[in-house]
Amino acid sequence: MNAAVESAAWTPASWQRLPALQQPQYADPGRLALVLEQIARLPPVVVSWEVDQLKDELAAAQRGERFLLQGGDCAEGFNDCESDTIARKLKILLQMSVVLLHGLKKPVIRVGRIAGQYAKPRSADTETREGVTLPSYRGDIVNRAAFSAADREPDPELLLRGYERAALTLNFVRALVDGGFADLHHPEYWDLGFLQHAKLKDAYQKIVDQISDALDFYTAVSGSPVHEAGQVRFYASHEGLHLLYEQAQTRYLKRRQRWYNLATHMPWIGMRTAMPGGAHVEYFRGIANPIGVKVGEGMDAATLAELVRILNPDDEPGRLTLIHRFGAKRIEHALPAMIRAVRDSGRQVLWVCDPMHGNTETTPQGVKTRRFENILAEVESAFRIHEEAGAILGGVHFELTGDDVTECTGGARGLSDVDLARAYRTSVDPRLNCEQALELAMLIARLRGRQ
Repeated sequence: MNAAVESAAWTPASWQRLPALQQPQYADPGRLALVLEQIARLPPVVVSWEVDQLKDELAAAQRGERFLLQGGDCAEGFNDCESDTIARKLKILLQMSVVLLHGLKKPVIRVGRIAGQYAKPRSADTETREGVTLPSYRGDIVNRAAFSAADREPDPELLLRGYERAALTLNFVRALVDGGFADLHHPEYWDLGFLQHAKLKDAYQKIVDQISDALDFYTAVSGSPVHEAGQVRFYASHEGLHLLYEQAQTRYLKRRQRWYNLATHMPWIGMRTAMPGGAHVEYFRGIANPIGVKVGEGMDAATLAELVRILNPDDEPGRLTLIHRFGAKRIEHALPAMIRAVRDSGRQVLWVCDPMHGNTETTPQGVKTRRFENILAEVESAFRIHEEAGAILGGVHFELTGDDVTECTGGARGLSDVDLARAYRTSVDPRLNCEQALELAMLIARLRGRQ
C-alpha cells in the first residue's frame, strides 16, 4: 500500500479511492444509494460487545488456550433462511465442537460461516453459454443464478434482502442457543449411522461413549442438564466481499471511539482481494472487529508481512487470523515459509487451516469435488508443520452443511464420484456433509488426543 494512502485518514468510505476487485456494476446508482441509506439506518445484525468478546477468545486461541472451529456453507442462499436448515447447520457445528473439546482438552470457539455469506468471488466477470454472454452469478446478495439477462443483472434490492436474511438467521440461532438447543450435544440425539461403515468404528464409538459418560456425570453431580451450565456462545462470520454492503453497516461507537462492522462478528478477506494496495485491505484496516485473511501459495513472504503490518499495526491480540489454504500436496513446501515470514514481522497472529479450497478438483465427468482423505491429510500436515516450527495451529475452517448432500467423496460411507449425482446441491463449492464433518472432527480429536 502506498505510504501516502495508508497515512491518510481512514473512513468507512476511504476504500473507494483504491482499486476494488470483485465488485458488481449496478445500472442505477441512484437506486443503489437509496437501498444503502436504508440499510445504514436499520438496527445492526451484531453488537460491539459480542465482537470484542470474540476477539478476546481468539487471543486465547493464539496462546494455545482455545481452539477455533469455523464452518458453514461456501455460499448461503436466501432459500436457506428457514428453520430446519439453520437448525441442522447449528447442530453439526455444536456436535463437532464437543468432539474437538473432548480431544483437544480446551474450549472451542464456535464461528459459523452463516448469516451473511451471500456474496461469492468469481474468476471472470461474465459467463457464456451457447454463444450468450451474461454477468457471472455473484451470490444471492448481488444477482440471481438463473441464466437470463434479467436474473443476472445486479439488483440493489437484493442487498436489503441479504441484510434481512442475515438478521433473521442470526436471531433464530440465538433463540435456539438460549432455549437449550445446546442440549443436542448429547450423543443420544446425534445421527451416528455412518459409524457402522467406518474402519475406525470402535475408536469413534469410544469417543462418543466417553463424551456421553462425561455429560451424564456432570448432570448427576450438578443436578442440571449440561446446557444449563452456562451460555453457549456462537458467532457469525462471512467474507467481506461486497464493500458497499459492509460500509453501510459500519458504525462509529463514541463510548469505544472505534468503528465496528456490525454486519457480522468476524469478516474475512478472500484470496482474490488480499492485496496491500487494494480497497478491501483499506476497508478492513479501519474496523475494530477481529478479521481473517485467506492466504495461500500465490502470496510471497513480503506481501504477507506487509498485510500483517497494515492490518494489525499495534500487534493487538486476537485481531488478525491467517487462514491458510494450500492443498495436501503443497502445504509441506509452502507453509513453513509463511510461518517464518510472520515470525520475522514480529507480530502475532492466529493460524487456522482451511483444508477445503486447495483440495478442489474436477472429476472426469466435469463435477467439482473434494476428497475426504486429502482434506484430512492437509489438516494432519498443518498440525505437524506448526509444531515443528514452534508455532500454534489454533483452528480449522471448513465448508460444510448439516444436510445429507453428496458433494465431497470419501468418508466412512466411501462416497465415490458416481455418488455425487445423488444429492449434489451446492451452487458454488463442494461441502462436507453432516456425517463427513462429524467424522473429520472425530479424526482430529483422536489424532490430537494421542499427542
